[in-house]
Amino acid sequence: MFDFFKNFSSESRTSKSVAKERLKLVLVHDRVDCSPQLLDMIKTDILKVIANYAEIEDEGIEIKMSKSRGENDNIAVSSLLASIPLKSIKERRM
Repeated sequence: MFDFFKNFSSESRTSKSVAKERLKLVLVHDRVDCSPQLLDMIKTDILKVIANYAEIEDEGIEIKMSKSRGENDNIAVSSLLASIPLKSIKERRM
């Protein structure tokens, strides 16, 4: 599950960094009722789609889900937050 994002990191994968990433996924799962597998699939799909249009910077990718209260009705709402640094936009011919 974490192998995909290992390719985007220049740091070596120590047991500490792997444990930290797993803990983050567990916390996300608890907060938004989304399985770690589903979150990983969402991240993979988002990066694939963006890669069709732009070259993605390998470092600094952050994709996470959170739960917050809605503005008007105060009901809990899940949100997807993504920070994906881009190197350049690809030329596309129509």
